Amino acid sequence: MRGTAKRPVEAQAPAMRDEDDALHDYRFRRLVPRAAWDALPEDIRRRFSKRLTGAAAATYSGEIVWTRLSAAGWLLAQFCRAIGAPLPLAPSGPAPAAVAVSEDRASGGQCWSRLYGRASGHPQVIHSAKIFNGPTGLEEHIGGGFGMALTVRAEADALIFTSDHYFWQFGRVRLRLSRGLTPGATVVTHQHLGAGRFAFDLRVTHPRLGELVNQHALFRDG
Repeated sequence: MRGTAKRPVEAQAPAMRDEDDALHDYRFRRLVPRAAWDALPEDIRRRFSKRLTGAAAATYSGEIVWTRLSAAGWLLAQFCRAIGAPLPLAPSGPAPAAVAVSEDRASGGQCWSRLYGRASGHPQVIHSAKIFNGPTGLEEHIGGGFGMALTVRAEADALIFTSDHYFWQFGRVRLRLSRGLTPGATVVTHQHLGAGRFAFDLRVTHPRLGELVNQHALFRDG
């Protein structure tokens, strides 16, 4: 028996599971209300609760159905080559894609690596790190010290990540970028499709220039 303190079961259960369950990771779950998380499809909850310790990695394969870039979006993607090319570099049609997720032991977050096929040449590889930190509880670091703070919400069949603000950080120095120096709102949607499949959608929308990037991909559990 774990203990004899007479406290409500509802208050005890989350803490006990966080400490004792070596198979689950509760960091994403803590970012949304518990009721909204519990209402998500089981596949989504499982993907974002995998405990990735040691050399473990979660992999997903599929295809980029389309990538659309406006003229301004294409220029932004080329400009961002200097910080690791975090955006798709060219419009494209169907192309193979793969994603690998592993634990980032240095930061306590996760490393995300995305491999996107292209019509010619080598596939584009995009690296980023999700760090469970900052005012929103989640940040995505994309290279060169740049990153964005993300808010997370759960809807009926999807987990949605939305940029709250962008920043540049070097050591302990951190600067929040003014809205005029950012690409606008970034929204990433992970939508349940059933049978171990999901859709990934990336949209970047500038308040004056409109939609810069629109990418739609389909993946399946590895």
